[in-house]
Amino acid sequence: MRMTRSSPQRKMVKAFTLMELLLVITIISILAAVVAPRFFGRSQEARRTAARQTIAGSFRVALALFEQDIGRYPNTEEGLEVLIQNPQERNWKGPYLESALIPMDPWGNPYRYAYPSELMNSEYLYDIVSPGPDGSFGTRDDVTNHDILTNADNLRNT
Repeated sequence: MRMTRSSPQRKMVKAFTLMELLLVITIISILAAVVAPRFFGRSQEARRTAARQTIAGSFRVALALFEQDIGRYPNTEEGLEVLIQNPQERNWKGPYLESALIPMDPWGNPYRYAYPSELMNSEYLYDIVSPGPDGSFGTRDDVTNHDILTNADNLRNT
């Protein structure tokens, strides 16, 4: 009987090399650097559009109905709350908004309301302002009802 020693066979394990992994990670990083800002920009623009729609749609209509029923716009102290809660006015026929709460802007900040207008320095206009992405009022990224009106006028004149 002959005994032979069998040599252990090496099993071939298939795996990626370090160089291949680094190459894939580099490609993914480059793609993310190019694609991510595009998606972020669209997200912010979508939020700005949502804020404009809330201001020009829901709030504008609700304030017009309030003014029609009461004969005046809410003052700054009353704010937008009078659109959902009766300010003890006899002719109040609200609530004028569909929701039970005043909506927040798309960034989670409260809208600011003022009447008479502080931005346009007019006793006939009101202000509704979203502080925009930075959350600070009075900065360049604010969304206001006056911007919306100005943009609409510019579109009509072109």
